[in-house]
Amino acid sequence: MTTTTTRPGLAARLTALTKVVELGPGRLDKKLLNESGALLQRAGNRLKLSSEHTVVALAGGTGSGKSSLFNALSGLELSPTGVRRPTTARTHACVWGLEGAGPLLDWLQIQWRHRFSRASALDKGDSQLHGLILLDLPDHDSIRALTDTEADRLIGLADLVVWVLDPQKYADASTHRRYVTELAGHEAVTVFALNQADRLTTEELAELVIDLNDLLRKEGVEHPSVVPTSAVTGRGIESLKSVIATAVARRRAAIQKLEADLHRLEQKLSQAMPLGEALSAPSTVDEARRMGLTDALCDAVGVPAVGEAMENVYAERSSRWVGWPYPRWVGKLRGDPLKSLRLDDVSEEIRGISTSSVSAQSAEVANAVQALADGLSMSMHPVWRTAVHQAARSRAGQLPQALTEDLAEVAPQLDRVPGWWRALKVWQYFLVVAFVAGLAWLAVGLLMPGQLPPSLELLGDTATLPWVGLMMASVLGLGALSGIASRNFVELGASRERERLEREMRRRVAAVAATMVVEPVERELGRHHAFYTALRDLSV
Repeated sequence: MTTTTTRPGLAARLTALTKVVELGPGRLDKKLLNESGALLQRAGNRLKLSSEHTVVALAGGTGSGKSSLFNALSGLELSPTGVRRPTTARTHACVWGLEGAGPLLDWLQIQWRHRFSRASALDKGDSQLHGLILLDLPDHDSIRALTDTEADRLIGLADLVVWVLDPQKYADASTHRRYVTELAGHEAVTVFALNQADRLTTEELAELVIDLNDLLRKEGVEHPSVVPTSAVTGRGIESLKSVIATAVARRRAAIQKLEADLHRLEQKLSQAMPLGEALSAPSTVDEARRMGLTDALCDAVGVPAVGEAMENVYAERSSRWVGWPYPRWVGKLRGDPLKSLRLDDVSEEIRGISTSSVSAQSAEVANAVQALADGLSMSMHPVWRTAVHQAARSRAGQLPQALTEDLAEVAPQLDRVPGWWRALKVWQYFLVVAFVAGLAWLAVGLLMPGQLPPSLELLGDTATLPWVGLMMASVLGLGALSGIASRNFVELGASRERERLEREMRRRVAAVAATMVVEPVERELGRHHAFYTALRDLSV
């Protein structure tokens, strides 16, 4: 047995069909998937079996003279012919060159008692048929369901089919409707034998041949091969043998049959899933759409609101530490602004803002996911568009809770006091002490001039009072300037803290979105792209 040499591209097309079958469940019609799987199995089995043998099946209806033609081609009375009701119940096989044909005949399920070999001196004139396995199939229009099924099975398995047509029923609907209309693209492995030509005059036969050719072309067989034959007179037997011998000698009928079957199946797949612009659809979620999804989810969970609240609270808390103390002390007489804002427990307030936002905006979360799926699947076949939406929503029910739990961990630590706040507070209280000391100096100098002991007489020296006043004014100016500067630094720090918080929250939202939305969607997009790439490779 030799290895089958397939034409370039057939192996790749079979690989592509395998990919289509692998990715098709849930997308392709189940009947079409089953047909594709059956073709792959049939191709795999046939290509593993003898490439030195060509399986030629004689198919036809009751009374077409098929068995007589089989006997005429084989030169022996191998298949019984009927008299009252000429029907073939079991498949008979005649093999020219039996060596290596056994596994192939087993695959065809030909019973041992119906196998015949041409391996004697009688075959010297038929050497061109060496490698031929000729099958006489059961009548396809038999009233026996068993034989009808067997005929259909072997018509599908044969490398080349010879349709034996009765001149009186050559346009029989059961043959044309069930078989001929499926032969488009199979011209290279299909022959039509217009049998029983002995019953017709030369003019009638010529007219029938023309009419049959026209009928076949209308049914999609572009280049039909029609051979008039007669098992009684032997007319056309050699011509039919020559056609069969050519196919046998080329050792390509099996490959041509698979190619034709692939072509027909590819047309069905293309009708079910038109290639069109399918490969222009995205195969991944691009960065712009990722950012758009993250933006929408951040709005849905209230990230800007949390950032704004944090910034306000940061500024309010700083007033306890920075700023000129005197205005702060005066402000305390008007009440605690934190209490008026209900911000006593700042961390819990911020945590409550983020938690309630996620719970309250679950509809917006769903809308964000829907918008992503819509944008990605716009140009897809409805089946694939639905699949992308299902993938996007596959974990949508868990998404709000996941965002809630993840963002709750990012609640700002507002009880943390920056070091520069503490340093500024020390400086400001130093200025307060200096101002109080100046007031005391002025009071002593003005109320007790010249009354202090020698060691403290400087305090009572009225000449120093202008300088003390200047010092006090300077202290007030420094305090005011440091208060203004501290407020500016506080605002800058609050803005930075807000940016840091929003950046961290956005990072976490993006990570959750990537895991629960983007990854399932990209798996479906990859499946879509791989499916249509395989479909394109199949049609090459």
